[in-house]
Amino acid sequence: MLHCVKLVGDERRAHLANGDQATMTELQTQTSAPVAQTADSPELETSAAKALFSGSILARQLFPFPSIAEEEREVLAMVLESVDRFMSDHEERFADWDQSGEQPAEFIEGLRELGLFGLIIPEVYGGIGLSNAAYARAIEEIAGHDTSTALTVGAHSSIGMKGLLLFGNEVQKKTYLPRLASGEMIAAFCLTETGSGSDAASIRTRADKNPDGSWTLNGEKIWITNGGIADFYTVFARTEGESGKISAFIVERDWDGVATGAKEDKMGIRASSTTTVSFSDVRVPAGCLLGEEGKGFKVAMAILNNGRTGLGGGAVGGMKRCIELATEQSQERKQFGRSISEYGLIKEKIAQMTIDCFAAESVVWMVASYIDAGSEDCSTEAAISKVFSSEAMGRAAYEAQQIAAGTGYMRELPYERIVRDSRILTIFEGTSEILRLYIALAGLKDAGQHLESIRSAVDDIFNSPIKGFGILGGYAGRKLTQLTTLGRDRIVDAVCEELAPEALIYENYALRFARASEYLLRRHGRNIIEKQFALKRTADIIIDMFVGLCVLSRASELRAGSDPSAPHAIEIARVFSQQAKRRMKQNLRRIQRNEDEEAKSLAGYIGELKKYPWDVV
Repeated sequence: MLHCVKLVGDERRAHLANGDQATMTELQTQTSAPVAQTADSPELETSAAKALFSGSILARQLFPFPSIAEEEREVLAMVLESVDRFMSDHEERFADWDQSGEQPAEFIEGLRELGLFGLIIPEVYGGIGLSNAAYARAIEEIAGHDTSTALTVGAHSSIGMKGLLLFGNEVQKKTYLPRLASGEMIAAFCLTETGSGSDAASIRTRADKNPDGSWTLNGEKIWITNGGIADFYTVFARTEGESGKISAFIVERDWDGVATGAKEDKMGIRASSTTTVSFSDVRVPAGCLLGEEGKGFKVAMAILNNGRTGLGGGAVGGMKRCIELATEQSQERKQFGRSISEYGLIKEKIAQMTIDCFAAESVVWMVASYIDAGSEDCSTEAAISKVFSSEAMGRAAYEAQQIAAGTGYMRELPYERIVRDSRILTIFEGTSEILRLYIALAGLKDAGQHLESIRSAVDDIFNSPIKGFGILGGYAGRKLTQLTTLGRDRIVDAVCEELAPEALIYENYALRFARASEYLLRRHGRNIIEKQFALKRTADIIIDMFVGLCVLSRASELRAGSDPSAPHAIEIARVFSQQAKRRMKQNLRRIQRNEDEEAKSLAGYIGELKKYPWDVV
C-alpha cells in the first residue's frame, strides 16, 4: 500500500519536530516551488498558445521538454507501484461494480487507506504533496485500471477541493485539508444546474447575506460527481453584490438543509457516484466564503483550468490500456491463417493510437509543468490539452473495440465499458465545443487588443507623436515578423537535427495563421464572437500547432538523452506533424472559402420542420 509513501511525509515531520531547519524550509516552500525543471525559466506572464496568434513561437517555453525532479520521481514511483498493486487486486470486480452502479464502501475505505485522497495536498496538511505533473501521472495509473475509480479520486482532488488549495485562507486550510487528505472528508464540485451547464454565469442558486455576516443558501445542483459520498462541497451561488454576481462557498454535508438525491443511472462511469445536491435555507458561516465575495466565477474558472491535467492524465491512462488490449488482441486473433496484427489496416490503427497517446501525454505534461512553475496564464493551453486528450481517448476506445470486432461488443470483455466510460470526457468540465470557442476567442482577444491599440495610435498620432509612433513602430515590427523569421524564436535551432523539417512546418504555419487571425479580426471585428464555424477552425489550427510543438520538444529531448525508444519517437513526431500540416492547410483555406452559409441554412430548415423531410417512396 501507500504506507511506504506516507512514511516519507512522517519522516520529514519527525525531522521538523526535532528542529531540522532544512526540512522546515522545504516544507514551507513545497507548494510554490516548481517541480518541472527546464534549462531556462519560462516567461510566466506570457501564454505560449496565445503568442501563436501573432506568429510568435516562444521556444523558451517549449524547449527543452520539462522533466520531473529526482526526489519527486522516487515518491511517484512508490505511488504508482502501490496504486497498480491495489487496483490489480480488484480488477475482476470493476465490471460487476459497473453493472450494479456502485463502488462498495470497503473499496472507498481502501482508497482512503492508500492515501489517494491526499495525492495533491501538501505534506504540511497530511497529504503526499505531488506536483500537478506527478498527480496527472498518478491519475493516469488509476484510469488504466478503472475510469470510475479515477473519477472518484480525480473529482475530489482536481476540482472538489482544488478551490480550497488555490483560494482558501490558512484557517480554512487547517480546518479542512487534513481531513480531506485522509479521506475522512471526500470533496465534490457543485457548479452545474438545470439550464446552466456550460453557461456558468446563469446559475440560479442564491446565497443571501445575513446581518451577522453569515449566508443563507438555497438552490439545487445537478450531475455532481461524488455527490452521494462527499462531505465537503465547493458550491457556487449568486450573491449579486457590488463586487460581482457569483461567490464560492465551502459547505458541509452535515449542515441542516443539505441533501443529496438518488444516484444517477448513467451510460458510463457507472460505479462512480453522481447525484443532485440541494440546499434549503442552509446557514453558511461567514468564514466559509471561499476567496473574495463576488469573485466566484474567477474561482470556478481557475479550478477548472488548474484541474484539467488530472482529466488529461486519466485520458492518457485509458489510451495506454486501449493500446495494450488492441495489441494483445491483434496478435492472438487469426483470420485467413494469419495473425491480424500482420495486416496493414490493423497496423494503421495501432500506430495512430500510439501517435495520439504520445501527443496527448506530451501536451498534458507540458501544461502541468506550466502550472507547477507558476504560469500566470495557461488557461488556453489547459483547454487545448483537455480537448485533444479527451477526443484522442474516444478514438482509441473506438479503434480498440473495432480491432476486437464482435467480441469487443460483448460485456464479458472490457471494450464496451471503455467505450461507454470514455464518452463523458468530451462533455464534462467544459464541452469540446465550448472549449474550442474559448481557445479561439482568448487568442483573438489578445490580437484584437493589439489592433485596437494601432487604431488608437493613428487617432492620437498628432497629439502624442512619441507614443503613437512607438505603437506603430511596434506594429511594423510585428508585420515584419509575420513576413519573415526576423526577431522570432527559431525552433529549428531547438529541435534535434532529424526534426528540423518538421520544425519548419510550424514556423511556416505560425506566420500563415497570424495573417489569418488578422484577416478574421479586420473582417468581422467584434462580430467574430458569432462566427462559430471560423472560431472552430481557428481553435483546431492552434490545437494542432501547440500539441505538435509539444511533440517535437519531447521527441527531441528523448533523442538528446539517447533513449532507446527515441527513433520511434522521431517517427511519431514526423507523422503527427505531417497530419497536422494537412489539417492546418485545410482549415486555413476554409477560413475564406467554405460552405458555412449553406450548412446554416440547412440546419435552420430542419430546425423548423423538426424532422428529416425526405423519403425514397
